[in-house]
Amino acid sequence: MTRTNRVAIYDTTLRDGAQGMGISFSTASKLRLVRKLDKLGVDYIEGGYAGSGERDMEFFKQVRKETLTHSKIAAFGSTRRAKTKASSDAGVANLLEANTPVVTIFGKAWKLHVKDVLRTTAKENLAMIADTVQHLKKKGKEVIFDAEHFFDGFKDSPAFATAAIEAAVSAGCDTVVLCDTNGGCLPDQVYEMTLAVASHLSVPVGIHTHNDAGMAAANSLAAVRGGAVQVQGTMNGYGERCGNADLCTVVPNLILKMDKPCLLKDSLAGLRDASQFVAELVNLRHNGQAPYVGKHAFSHKAGMHVDAVKKNPMSFEHITPAAVGNERSILLSEGSGRSSVLLKAIELGVVGVKGVEKSSGELGDILQALKTLESKGYAFEAADASFQILVQKVLREHKAFFELEGFRVTVEKRGKDEPCLSEATIKVRVKDEVEHTVGEGIGPVEALDQALRKALIRFYPEIANVILTDFRVRILDPEESTAATTRVLIESTDGEASWGTVGVSENIIEACWEALVDSVEYKLFRDEKQKTGKKPKSRAKRPKR
Repeated sequence: MTRTNRVAIYDTTLRDGAQGMGISFSTASKLRLVRKLDKLGVDYIEGGYAGSGERDMEFFKQVRKETLTHSKIAAFGSTRRAKTKASSDAGVANLLEANTPVVTIFGKAWKLHVKDVLRTTAKENLAMIADTVQHLKKKGKEVIFDAEHFFDGFKDSPAFATAAIEAAVSAGCDTVVLCDTNGGCLPDQVYEMTLAVASHLSVPVGIHTHNDAGMAAANSLAAVRGGAVQVQGTMNGYGERCGNADLCTVVPNLILKMDKPCLLKDSLAGLRDASQFVAELVNLRHNGQAPYVGKHAFSHKAGMHVDAVKKNPMSFEHITPAAVGNERSILLSEGSGRSSVLLKAIELGVVGVKGVEKSSGELGDILQALKTLESKGYAFEAADASFQILVQKVLREHKAFFELEGFRVTVEKRGKDEPCLSEATIKVRVKDEVEHTVGEGIGPVEALDQALRKALIRFYPEIANVILTDFRVRILDPEESTAATTRVLIESTDGEASWGTVGVSENIIEACWEALVDSVEYKLFRDEKQKTGKKPKSRAKRPKR
């Protein structure tokens, strides 16, 4: 076959990815993902298993109305059943009914499966493959043949596995894909077997790997080294059991490390956005430590590392974060040095105007305040907004948008089988006015949040858009039993940005209050800064936390 430097990307998130625990797509969400992947430059998008359910067939119907600029839609299915002609097989008919330009079929390449699962003969297995490919080609389809369990089959019997793919090639298939279906191979094995196949086949070879041994991405890259020119995988590695090859890892490695073009030109910078988009689409938390696209993929915490990155990013970053649409972040702890604190403050935009330098007294004050608070249990790694407010307070640039005069929270249960009801009463002073309101909620935090919003909404209507997206509680010293110190982390969003805040107290409600106040004040400070282009003038002395 003619070797090419370009690698085609085949996304199976909508089919194989949907087999992962807790993952499901509606037709509307499938179409949204198709548009995102098309914009990214994915070559093939596998839409689902034709005939497996009404939802997949409805998707194939609806996707024909989409105007795609790059991607081809593929329907997935099996070879015909044993002792049945492809022209009269129901599954093959469903593939044609999907009316996609590409059809991907899987067939057995391991005699264990032929004998114990299909319970037919090796001869009939080859006939099933050839007959199905021929029939689909006669219907004008681009046919991709997935050689299921190829690597296990090749280990068991090279002749048997090779015969399966040669049957597909002889019948006219356009691409042969070697599948590590059980996900147990190692990269050197995948490389050697792919090389053995790709070196003599007359059609392009692809790779489909699973992550049961933690090697899916590495095996995909090894197959490309061995001659594969198509990589199948899923966004974020979603899939059955341990998942599939993560395209968000494989693609940047191909482009940046192996000089193998894929996707559309310059679209790699949209990879992190696409990764987060898919996580939100399936309502799963995005993996912060995912290579390339994770929130912490380019985060630095150790003081010496941060200092080195400040001097030369290449010292601890293998690529430029922006290449994949990511950004550097500095994590803070009581062990952080001056470089860490300075870079974090610059990152958040809260120093620079005053010319704070590494050797300045202001930076020393920030560092000391950070260490003091962390010794009490505060943690700012996931609470950037609280750290920003802390810096503003130390630099006497904090603006008090309101003052608390008091609150009361009650929890009531009116019967054994009745749910608990919470009520919060709050009194705050805004400028020269006092607002006294009541909020209700399923729990005390929700009630307190509702009461605070009611008290402030007349003065600051922009907080109506703020919602709490996550709420985490950690007991810091459990040996103290019910008197233990509690740390509360809250994540908030206004639909445009997200931020984290922290509160610490022996009283969980007070800890929640601290985090809620920081969340609201961060929103108000951020909006005012965007409107004026500068920080609001301080209205208060440096307050204590």
